[in-house]
Amino acid sequence: MRVVLSTYGSRGDVEPLAGLAVRLREQGAQVRVCAPPDQDFARRLADVEVPLVPVGPSARALTRAAPAPSSLPERAADLIAGQLGPVTEAAEGCDVLVATGALPAAAGALSVAEKLGVRSVSVTFQQLTLPAPHRRPLAYPGRPLPPEVTDNRELWELDARNIDALFRTALDKGRASLGLPPVDDVRAYVLGDRPWLASDPFLDPWHGTPDLDVVQTGAWILPDARPLPAGLTAFLDAGTPPVYVGFGSMPLHATADMARVAVEAVRAQGRRVIVASGWAELSPGGDEADCFVVGEVNQQALFGRVAAVVHHGGAGTTTTAARAGAPQVVVPQAADQPYWAGRVAGLGIGAAHDGPAPTVASLSAALRTALAPGTRARAAAAAGRVRSNGASVAARLLLDTVASR
Repeated sequence: MRVVLSTYGSRGDVEPLAGLAVRLREQGAQVRVCAPPDQDFARRLADVEVPLVPVGPSARALTRAAPAPSSLPERAADLIAGQLGPVTEAAEGCDVLVATGALPAAAGALSVAEKLGVRSVSVTFQQLTLPAPHRRPLAYPGRPLPPEVTDNRELWELDARNIDALFRTALDKGRASLGLPPVDDVRAYVLGDRPWLASDPFLDPWHGTPDLDVVQTGAWILPDARPLPAGLTAFLDAGTPPVYVGFGSMPLHATADMARVAVEAVRAQGRRVIVASGWAELSPGGDEADCFVVGEVNQQALFGRVAAVVHHGGAGTTTTAARAGAPQVVVPQAADQPYWAGRVAGLGIGAAHDGPAPTVASLSAALRTALAPGTRARAAAAAGRVRSNGASVAARLLLDTVASR
């Protein structure tokens, strides 16, 4: 079986595909991943011997540039156009294509599958893009949801119109270049009849709706056997468990002083600190004995040795910390991250910071909650409820999808 996994986005959009690719390969499948050309993605996929087909511009450069919301339709057009050639070449003769990541990119990849007559599956790593009457949709940049509207069904109808206004012209142009007809509803086209939800049922329970036949597989986790760097291991061994602070692929445009604030807040709790540089290139400065800076690191191994994890609230980091039993402080920056912050706080396994730009005082207060004995006990108990077999479940479903054709 030949499978193409297609995405455009940050590390949180690429890492799960690596996990699925490994499980598919164990079943004898040949797998390619279409993703942005960033070197950290290429290295991660090379670690597990999965070929990367570079698609589109650097996701890191685009994220750090912070383009204006008004440029979203233009950027969507570039993403869709950038999908067509590379994904078509990668998907020729394949048995199934899995599309995820930024909605315009997923729409482009799904159009390629349609043109080639290849089966396709649309996947999201959190449920907020799946219409549900019990909650509001996410707002797109520059298109806030009207606060006076309280009917969620009406808001989801507005969401569909917003998506069409932002992306349909570009998508129809790309589809025309493939000889395909225009679409009536971009969101409905991307979701299809049976979208997959690749998130953990304990952390992100799907309650079901009459309009969507959602398949929740569990989170796609790649077991990480990489050893921790010797210097980091020595730091961990030299004292009490430190607090990890890292914001992954977030550029942190809301604050220019995150590293200093975080270090001071952690020190105020009498703890040492590990700072992950990430795409924001965080650095506390100086050479203090109670502070250690890391780059790419095995979070699965590290989070089991820390007192708490301070992070942005990406689905992957939230799940990894929960699996490790580490209390969390979520400082949400954008998109689905406030949702994950709310889930962490609601489950009692950490604290949700109010807003993307903490002060020393506000982050200290959140850390006090996370470091409390009761929070640690709940986090440890929750760890046993987070599943680790989501990628295996998804791989089996894909095999069955192809076999039933």
